[in-house]
Amino acid sequence: MLVAASTRCFSDLPVNQACFHIDDMGYDKVELWFDEQSSHLKPSELIKDPDRFCARYREITRLTPISFCLENELSAADFTVVAKVAKQLRVPQITVPSAKLGTPFNSEVDRLRELTKIGVQDGVVVSFKTKTGHLSEDPRTAVELCQAAPGLGITLDPSCYVCGPHKSASHDPVYPYVYHVHLRDSTNEQFQVPVGLGELDYARMISQLERTNYTRTLSVEIYPELMDTAGRGVEMRKVRLLLESLL
Repeated sequence: MLVAASTRCFSDLPVNQACFHIDDMGYDKVELWFDEQSSHLKPSELIKDPDRFCARYREITRLTPISFCLENELSAADFTVVAKVAKQLRVPQITVPSAKLGTPFNSEVDRLRELTKIGVQDGVVVSFKTKTGHLSEDPRTAVELCQAAPGLGITLDPSCYVCGPHKSASHDPVYPYVYHVHLRDSTNEQFQVPVGLGELDYARMISQLERTNYTRTLSVEIYPELMDTAGRGVEMRKVRLLLESLL
């Protein structure tokens, strides 16, 4: 398994500064987080001029990009451009959001099937993120989505299942479908707490992933709005060291 950090950890900064801080904290792999409502990194910037985006990325950092994470739903045409840029940068995986609660299951299956097919054409695997308020907040539904769309995977955010509405249910069935992981520490009541003060069993999670022969990435994803700015760097180093000690 590989350890990386998401630029989401520094979404309050421009992406070049985020990459600088991630590098400074001892990471050599990065996940690029895109959000159209953020000034950090917008998918529209990539879609408007893909070649310029790739050239700019190579200018700002030497960190190896291992994943794209899309906060917003994109049309099939726009996602096709994103997948081609991922291929150009040798990014093997893209995380997309799952639909919000209330979305018909079949329509979500159709959407995810189409995105998965687009990804396959460029050698990129596609997974949807487990997130409260979305269809994926229920581990059973998450598994059913994967079963209905062969080739589709899950970006496991354990915090969703530690403190979400399905926290009393086991989420072990999702592990065979996991393509990517987002990590921070959480309690049953708080989505994000300092590592070591939460209830996420990192050792058990890694053991579960190893049973499914998971060899992909564990990506540290700290939400800056839920943490004191001064302690963010210390927290990211602590999580990295913890993960590296368990691998």
